[in-house]
Amino acid sequence: MSSEMLPASIESTNVEEKLGTSDGEEERQEPRVDAGAEPISKRQLKKLMKQKQEKRKEKRKRKKLERRQLESNSDGNDRKRVRRDVARSSLRLVIDCSFDDLMVLKDIKKLHKQIQRCYAENRRASHPVQFYLTSHGGQLKKNMDENDQGWVNWKDIHIKSEHYSELIKKEDLVYLTSDSPNVLKDLDESKAYVIGGLVDHNHHKGLTFKQATSYGIEHAQLPLADFVKMNSRKVLAVNHVFEIILEFLETRDWQEAFFTILPQRKGAVPAHKACESSPQDHQSLPEGWDSASEGESCRDNPVSPQKDEQGQQSSPVLQ
Repeated sequence: MSSEMLPASIESTNVEEKLGTSDGEEERQEPRVDAGAEPISKRQLKKLMKQKQEKRKEKRKRKKLERRQLESNSDGNDRKRVRRDVARSSLRLVIDCSFDDLMVLKDIKKLHKQIQRCYAENRRASHPVQFYLTSHGGQLKKNMDENDQGWVNWKDIHIKSEHYSELIKKEDLVYLTSDSPNVLKDLDESKAYVIGGLVDHNHHKGLTFKQATSYGIEHAQLPLADFVKMNSRKVLAVNHVFEIILEFLETRDWQEAFFTILPQRKGAVPAHKACESSPQDHQSLPEGWDSASEGESCRDNPVSPQKDEQGQQSSPVLQ
């Protein structure tokens, strides 16, 4: 079969394999739209979103296939050798579970699942972090004991009943909270970044920021507004923040990290694309994406983010 008869997707994949380029490199090589360029059309925006959606799917499938091939073609010794070659980060990532008494059992179970996801993603990351689970006890521990007894055998994680302030030096701590006026531009691998382990349905706004200021520790928010325009409330689940940081450690590219991890229901589009397109251009986006609210002005730092579809705030860590 000639190359002319091959589907475009196969041709594209073959070219990528020959050139050895990754999804991240490919996206970074795409030309940026200058500030003075013509506004992007509805059809162009739709095509752009569809391309990004397909790239994410292909990247996930490729990583999954690589893991399966490694498991099926290698014996235990080979797997251990590959594991030793992983470039471990010295960055500490802490999930603060001190909000146990503020959540009902349903939310505790959601937090438990998010922690499971964080653990799994860190175990297979190319740059795994030093993972801490602090203030572990109460409803969360009981739920884990009853529904996930294997947690006691988890590796490469520090599960502590103590508060993070008792385990890590004050000057090393940075609390990630959407209410912080400080925007994080890079990650300092000598620091310990704290994620609030709270699924609160929007009932406890500003709680993590208050805690950070009361303990006198540094605080910051991830630079989401610099790269992403979202239709929904800019507060993400614990595991999404965790995974964004893992992705950034691998790519050193915030935009790629955000668009690789953000759920499609958030209706995320690149900030510069959103600014160039009109509200009418957002009315027909690819399936799985939400359109931006009509009449909403384009701002670098939204003041009043909206709730997501369920009106749920998963964890007060991002703006």
